[in-house]
Amino acid sequence: MTPPPPPRALSAARTAATAARVLRQLGHDPRTIALLLLVPCLMLFLLRYVFDADPGTFDTIGASLLGIFPLITMFLVTSIATLRERTSGTLERLLAMPLGKGDLIAGYALAFGALAIVQSALATGLALWFLGLDVTGSPWLLLLVALLDALLGTALGLFVSAFAASEFQAVQFMPAVIFPQLLLCGLFTPRDQMHPALEAISDVLPMSYAVDGMNEVLRHTDLTTAFVRDVSIVAGCALLVLCLGAATLRRRTR
Repeated sequence: MTPPPPPRALSAARTAATAARVLRQLGHDPRTIALLLLVPCLMLFLLRYVFDADPGTFDTIGASLLGIFPLITMFLVTSIATLRERTSGTLERLLAMPLGKGDLIAGYALAFGALAIVQSALATGLALWFLGLDVTGSPWLLLLVALLDALLGTALGLFVSAFAASEFQAVQFMPAVIFPQLLLCGLFTPRDQMHPALEAISDVLPMSYAVDGMNEVLRHTDLTTAFVRDVSIVAGCALLVLCLGAATLRRRTR
């Protein structure tokens, strides 16, 4: 008998069950947990002492990298973990059950989002209270941007995993998806000093607004209109990419 088609409406119970399953699997992979939680902290630690003779440089770029490092690690781990389940046939078996694509993507996003909260809290705490990152605004706003960046990395990883046939191909998406944003986000030079064509491209890249949001916290004591705009764009991009990930999720691996 032909199984019934998976439901289209999102279900909180199915989403929570999917998230719990993903977290259980990650719990059996300590190397992945270490990559997610410790690598951003290690990178910030190294960066601080690379500029040991000039702490002001760390204050200038440390806030931006506090958001960029979690984005990169969440993108890498999420894309590989999702692809591993797809190539092993796990996703195909799950989608044969009464589980919609939206439930699946939302469950993955919820599981990795929980890890993103821990990751962002560790990195922000290390930067502010151990490495002495000097910010003018509230540490909670800094944490908010770091968390949204990590969630954006999760969404991008879920999305690109649909277009890779192997874990190696998933890693190859990093130069195409992450590196251009890294170069154009304003970390190395202000975006308004770039070539006009590159500035126009940077205006549509979400990492640009992540860096802008971090800089707003770095320079202003109060919540600014520009900060609200920046975090809204980052959050909106993450939601949009998650929806695209659900739309492009394939039922079969081949």
